[in-house]
Amino acid sequence: MSLLWNEYGWDKVSNLLYVDQPTGTGFSYSTDRRDIRHNEDGVSNDLYDFLQAFFAEHPEYAENDFYITGESYAGHYIPAFAARVHRGNKAKEGIHINLKGFAIGNGLTDPAIQYKAYTDYALDMGIIQKDSYERMNKLLVPACELAIKLCGTDGTITCMASYLVCNSIFSSILLHAGGINYYDIRKKCEGSLCYDFSNMEKFLNTKSVRDALGVGDIDFVSCSPTVYQAMLMDWMRNLEVGIPALLEDGISLLVYAGEYDLICNWLGNSRWVHAMEWSGQKEFVASPEVPFVVDDSEAGLLKSHGPLSFLKVHDAGHMVPMDQPKAALEMLKKWTQGSLSDVGGPQEKLITEI
Repeated sequence: MSLLWNEYGWDKVSNLLYVDQPTGTGFSYSTDRRDIRHNEDGVSNDLYDFLQAFFAEHPEYAENDFYITGESYAGHYIPAFAARVHRGNKAKEGIHINLKGFAIGNGLTDPAIQYKAYTDYALDMGIIQKDSYERMNKLLVPACELAIKLCGTDGTITCMASYLVCNSIFSSILLHAGGINYYDIRKKCEGSLCYDFSNMEKFLNTKSVRDALGVGDIDFVSCSPTVYQAMLMDWMRNLEVGIPALLEDGISLLVYAGEYDLICNWLGNSRWVHAMEWSGQKEFVASPEVPFVVDDSEAGLLKSHGPLSFLKVHDAGHMVPMDQPKAALEMLKKWTQGSLSDVGGPQEKLITEI
């Protein structure tokens, strides 16, 4: 139960503020079940209120450049939260937050596009064969598309139905995959979340640690079933829709994705980023794909135009900072310094149309 210092921790280039959210996640709690959130409005309002309280308590940080980052389901949280902060700033609510950018790592942002990419990614990576690919595309993908459209019309029971229908694509792929870790297809799945987090949970639930954090007798869990079930109606929502307005106002977006993640794969993320309609869309699509170089080696492939960047990270799965900590730190540093796109070289080439 000892700790090792992470020489590539993001605290090397920034102040870090971690928030266990939505309510019920990690050590966060409420004694009132009405505080359990079911959609991004509730989540982002809570986060905004937290930030206002934090900066009121610590005004010395209030004028710092502010960046929002998150991974996986944060593909929903992060755009909603960024939009909430931006809206608060425009309305001159409370303390101005100096929002400069937001980043989504291997996230779920636009399910309609990303779920359709599952079969293409699985075929490309050799997880399924051509006959299975064609069968899924004929039966499951059209059903998913229809279900997502219905979810957009009333947003209640049909959203739950679309979640079940669309996840049948993912489940069918896993049936063919033979126990792979769907967060990193190079590995086997171990445990309920495909990784062994038991040491982390044991450490965080040690009394001395809980006392130091001031969380009393609350048990830390890696994944809260209460929060998961409460947010199911939100799962199939498209959170891309609020992003263009942020880009138009010059707030930067970095979308990055490890190439070996299945569940929020780079292909689906690349497709929604390319399909997003904003004033710089044509220029972004036409922009060159260039190597992202770390220590004279290609650590990924980058596309950028204006405030928008997409980075495919080599040799990484769902959790890029865990799999490629040095590259992830370099990515964060260059992005927050505004120099991420200054990485081209002689290998520069045009991206092929997706």
